[in-house]
Formats: sequence, structure tokens, C-alpha cells
Amino acid sequence: MKNLIIYYSRRGQNYVSGSIKNLAKGNAELITEFIQNAVDADVFEVDTVKPYNKDYMVCIEEARAELRAKARPELKHKLDDISAYGNIFIVGPNWWGIYPMAMYTQLEALDVTGKNVHYVVTHEGSGLGGVSKTLSASCKGAKIGKSLAVHGGSAPSSKAEVENWAKKAVG
Repeated sequence: MKNLIIYYSRRGQNYVSGSIKNLAKGNAELITEFIQNAVDADVFEVDTVKPYNKDYMVCIEEARAELRAKARPELKHKLDDISAYGNIFIVGPNWWGIYPMAMYTQLEALDVTGKNVHYVVTHEGSGLGGVSKTLSASCKGAKIGKSLAVHGGSAPSSKAEVENWAKKAVG
């Protein structure tokens, strides 16, 4: 059974362990690499046509406005066919309690019926938030499987934990 990872990650300014830090690689991107290494997965990055502001504090206000508007931001590329995959891993940050709205733009465009969907949320204290609820609504017909919450500040040192989780998720 083939594996696919769909992820969104923010490079540059991020809130990490109580302060704004500049990250060459976003936390969700690191987690994606760990999963890919563990279960040999193809990877698709969700990327918006209109980029979020480079300033983290402005970015999260943009994200809040998208959430309130129930926006579905336009993507540079959209994945259309996942029929070759049995396991889908979804990886992204917790912004205002759920994934960034662009993730839902992508997920709602897919037929995930019968797919095993496992998900990871990076966060700075809010854990999975409401992601399980919104993911279930966006992935109708999927078998929602294992979840994992990874503290963003701990993402670089979470390789063993993430790899073990991913291997168990695919059985």
C-alpha cells in the first residue's frame, strides 16, 4: 500500500517556545521528512498563490481572517488524484485551533473514500486543537486513524517519536 504525505509548513518567522524565531525549515516540513524516511512516502506540499506575510504576527492575523471567513485560499498546485495511495498523512501547524485554511482547500478537493488518514499537528501548546473535527468533515469517507501532536519547539528532536508513530500508523 503506497503512502502519501500532504503538508503545509511555514519557513521564516515562527513562534517557537515563547519567542519569534527564524526557521530555515518549518516544523511541519521537518515532521514530513521524518515520516517520509520512516514509511517511504510520496510528498505533496500545499502552497498558496497569495503568500502569507513574512512577519509572523501579521501572518497569524491573516490566518484568523481566513478562518473567520471560512476561506479556501487558492493553491499554486492542486493534487487531484490519490487513487494509488492507501495511507494519507496530513501534516500542518495548529493555527487558531485548526490547520491553515489552505489545507482544507486541498483536502476537500480529494476523494479520500476508503483511505487511511493519519495526521500530525505541530503546535506551541494547543495540541491537536479542533483538527480532528475539521479533518473528519473535510475527509468524508476516509478512515481517520492515528494522530500525533508535536510541540513546535521539540520538532527538531522528535525524529524517533515521529518515525515510530508513522510505522505503527501503517501497521
